[in-house]
Amino acid sequence: MNIALWIIQGLAAIGFVYSGWLKAFQYEQAKSSWGWVKDVSKGVVVFIGIVELLGALGLILPQATKIAPILSPIAATGLAAIVLLGALFHVSRKEYREIGVNIVFFALAALIAICRF
Repeated sequence: MNIALWIIQGLAAIGFVYSGWLKAFQYEQAKSSWGWVKDVSKGVVVFIGIVELLGALGLILPQATKIAPILSPIAATGLAAIVLLGALFHVSRKEYREIGVNIVFFALAALIAICRF
């Protein structure tokens, strides 16, 4: 079970790093990739990106280094909340195509949080 959980954590971290990197450091590319970015201030988009990057680090580093490993499920819980809020945002904008990605990453983050707590 531990190996499967590490694989899930790695996949989730990769996804959050990709998404966070685009939002935080490649705003123009994020703007062309995701329609919603045009309607939200750059500061909010960059903030979400930085939070996703920090959350991705939190999924891996505490557990891997065995330094405060309780931070990994806390990071997963935070990421699950961010993804859930993102899904609600997409529902309010009737962007139903975007919600599938949110559901997948919510499930991954929630599974990590539950199993690591």
